[in-house]
Amino acid sequence: MRHLDFIRYRSTHSPSGLLLALLSTRAGAQAVAGEAPGVSAGLLLQTVVALLVVIGVVFLAGYLLRKVNGGRGFGSSGPLRVVGGLMIGTRERIVLVEIADTWIVVGLVPGQIRTLHTLPKGELKAASDGERHFAQWLKQITERKNEGS
Repeated sequence: MRHLDFIRYRSTHSPSGLLLALLSTRAGAQAVAGEAPGVSAGLLLQTVVALLVVIGVVFLAGYLLRKVNGGRGFGSSGPLRVVGGLMIGTRERIVLVEIADTWIVVGLVPGQIRTLHTLPKGELKAASDGERHFAQWLKQITERKNEGS
C-alpha cells in the first residue's frame, strides 16, 4: 500500500508521476486479472481486416479513376504527345514532341530542358533499305561468330 501512496503523491506534483501512476495501475490490473500482457487474437484479426478494407478502398479508387478517365493515363488527354526519343548519354535525351501541327525537338539534361528545333508535323519514315541491309549483315556476322565458338 505504501507504493501506491508514493505514486499518488508523485502524480499530483509532476506530469511524469501521472504517467507512472497510470502505467503501474494498468500493470497491476493485468496482474490481478491474470492476463498475460500481449495482443489478443481478436485484436489481431480486427487489425488485419481493417488493413484489408483500406487496401481494397485504395484499389477501388484507382479502378474508378481509370474508368472515369477512359482508361488513359493521367495527362495524356491534352494536345501534347511524345512521338519518340533517343538516349544520348546516361542522363541526356533528345525527345520529339508533337503539339497540334508542330513537332518540337527537345533536349533533356538534368535540371534543364531546351528546344533544339521546331518543324512542321510530318510522317515518320520507316527504316530505309540501307539500314535494313546493315541490320541483316550484322545479324549474319554475329551468327557466324556464334557458330565458330
